[in-house]
Amino acid sequence: MFRNYLTIALRNLLKQRFYTFINIFGLAIGIASCLVIVLFVAYELGYDKYHDKASRIYRVNGEIKFGVNHYRLAVASAPFGEALATDFPEIETYVRFRDQGSFLVKAKETDTNIKEDDVVYADSTYFKVFSTPIIEGDPNTALNNHNSVAISQSIARKYFPSGNPIGQTLILDNKELCKVTAVYRDMPDNGHFKFDILISMTGWAESRETNFLSNNFNTYVLLRPGSSADGLQAKFPQFVAKHFGPQLVSVLGSDFTLEKFKASGNILEYTLMPLTDIHLHSDRTAELAPNGDITYVYLFTAVALFILIIACINFMNLSTARSANRAKEVGVRKVMGSMRAHLVRQFLTESILVCIGGFSIAVALAYLALPLFNDLSQKSLSIPFDRPIFYILLFAGALVVGFLSGIYPSMFLSAFKPVDVLKGKMAAGMKSGLIRSSLVVFQFTISILLVIATLTVQRQLNYIQEKKIGFQKDQVIIIKDAYALGDRIKSFMDEGRKLNYITSATLSGFLPVTGSNRSDNTYWPEGKQPTQENLVGMQTWRVDHDYLKTFGMTVLQGRFFSEEFPSDSGAIVINQSAAQKFDLGSDPLGKRIATFGETNHDGTPDPNSLKTFEVIGVVEDFHFESLKQNITPLAFFLQRSTGLIAFRFDAKDTKQVISDLEHVWKNIASDQPFQYSFLDEDFGHMYSGEQRLGRTFVIFAALAIVIACLGLFALTSFTAEQRTKEIGIRKVLGASVGSIVVLLSTEFGKLIIIAFVIAAPAAWFGVQKWLEGYTYKVEIGVSVYVLAGLVSLTIAWLTMSFQSIRAASASPAKALKSE
Repeated sequence: MFRNYLTIALRNLLKQRFYTFINIFGLAIGIASCLVIVLFVAYELGYDKYHDKASRIYRVNGEIKFGVNHYRLAVASAPFGEALATDFPEIETYVRFRDQGSFLVKAKETDTNIKEDDVVYADSTYFKVFSTPIIEGDPNTALNNHNSVAISQSIARKYFPSGNPIGQTLILDNKELCKVTAVYRDMPDNGHFKFDILISMTGWAESRETNFLSNNFNTYVLLRPGSSADGLQAKFPQFVAKHFGPQLVSVLGSDFTLEKFKASGNILEYTLMPLTDIHLHSDRTAELAPNGDITYVYLFTAVALFILIIACINFMNLSTARSANRAKEVGVRKVMGSMRAHLVRQFLTESILVCIGGFSIAVALAYLALPLFNDLSQKSLSIPFDRPIFYILLFAGALVVGFLSGIYPSMFLSAFKPVDVLKGKMAAGMKSGLIRSSLVVFQFTISILLVIATLTVQRQLNYIQEKKIGFQKDQVIIIKDAYALGDRIKSFMDEGRKLNYITSATLSGFLPVTGSNRSDNTYWPEGKQPTQENLVGMQTWRVDHDYLKTFGMTVLQGRFFSEEFPSDSGAIVINQSAAQKFDLGSDPLGKRIATFGETNHDGTPDPNSLKTFEVIGVVEDFHFESLKQNITPLAFFLQRSTGLIAFRFDAKDTKQVISDLEHVWKNIASDQPFQYSFLDEDFGHMYSGEQRLGRTFVIFAALAIVIACLGLFALTSFTAEQRTKEIGIRKVLGASVGSIVVLLSTEFGKLIIIAFVIAAPAAWFGVQKWLEGYTYKVEIGVSVYVLAGLVSLTIAWLTMSFQSIRAASASPAKALKSE
């Protein structure tokens, strides 16, 4: 019997080649899209799970709020980990990271430096906590000694291609000689950190401080088997009171208590975050690397399901649309004694065959699309062809999708009454018009939602690019790793200034884009005692005299630093937000703010040693972080910072600018790498996630509309078949082709309008939730929703018009010849 089902199914599918192609192609597009998204979601959810002890590893997070300052931190203080391990037996061990950014690396003094970004200081316990396989060396002693490093296989091949790296030396930043003590396998991409060089923490002096008030170390703890993270975290308030309380009293005075501190609405809390939650659930200050977002995982999962459902609906509508061609077959089969169950199995066999074909093509399409998607998402996804479970799941998916998408057409077609169909009537055994119309409404509701989402993301990105950000980001080139020049920095800048298109230059590691240096400290108005009410956390940037000119910032009051005033070394220039937080009044010029000067032996601030600075200027607020964040207090200090050199230029040929500056660099320091970027590109990189999201929405919105239009094409075809004689009679009575096209299209146009009415409120809610993540955001007006509706309606009308014009242009004699 199954062979008979298969033979008839193949015969029918080959007989209707055009509709079979549309069925399979529509399903293939939907399934390929779903497969790519499923690979992406599985990859995102699999972060850090390769560690053997992942379920027992937790990171220490901090949340500190005092007065107007609020910090959510991925770091803790230097002694925090050791104190935890000492106080709580639940902790087996701990490891800390201290991220100091990139390093210049070479194996010999005569070699040219290479910039390495993935370098970090780490405790000797690293290999006891994380599962990073050692290829050479002893994991128990690799990071025990001062200036010892463990390196990845890639680094070993790069710097020691022909020999054993163990015992060899790497030179970091032209000064630090480090002995290679271990080589480990390259860390996987799906981890929330990926380091190529681990430097022993014993060489970092700050790691030995006992100051609990300075948070700079990413700290991870490994719990003993059977220990409860929640139970341990419940003991943290007492831990904080024991270790933080005395140090806070020494700084803020004997009247300070944590109880009063928290009663005033302030926060000093530390929590444990599971290792496997970090990538998708953490967006804190001082993350080791940019993380993902669980919201996007949910979003893409929903998109995958919706596209798959749209593809299945498309198949249903195409199947029922061709019902007229199968009606007499059903009637004859029933007259000859065929049971309805047999007919259902016959039609389900056809459905499953189409799905198997669709799944097969979908795998090929997904394979071709993955490189493009990887480039878009910055991932390294691949189809697991080497895993048998993949083929099992693929075949099971084809069966499930084939059954779910085929059960409705099977029930619909098998319900025809033989008496009616053999008389030429098309009255179905079940009222299905409402169901089909509802399915089309659902398809276009999802399509309109995706179009609105696409337009919203693009509007926000345009807003970011066009918003006044407080500095001029165009035509500024950033020369990186200026410290590598040593005492030749001034010579390079002087030679660069001689180029006729260079208008200004500045030396500073602090830029108004993420990824550059950041430093903060607490200050208060001079003449007052530091208290939790008047302390202000403030960014402290070290700059030179030409910083403001180079970046095009605006002075609102007073002046910026000048070589004409030697006393500026004891002055500061603050932004508007700082002036407001310090409550300096309408004229802050000449007023002074204070901070702690020297530190005690344990690294805590010495309350008896203060530094004060005179405010000589106020600059207009500018955005130095993402527009998702508020502008916070910031102060400029006239101090040396040798990280980066910025040149403002007035030239259209940027290639010439790069070439000339590289020539100057090589003449001065031929042994150092020349690396650069443009400030506007660095600014754009702050929103690379949003840009990728926007491009992804464009792709999936287009796919959803294409598949939905195939479904609409099916419904138009079905209606045209049902109303063939009606159209013939109308034409005989004088109806024009245009009026018939309008008649057929109006019904479907109503469905699109209904879909828009449903989609618009849902989209509005989703748009508002997404934009809540931005402090500065575009206003999404009615025009976006209207545009999305018009785009969908226009595409749908073009789809309908083809079949409608074809039906309206048919000869009425052909339609009425049987009457």
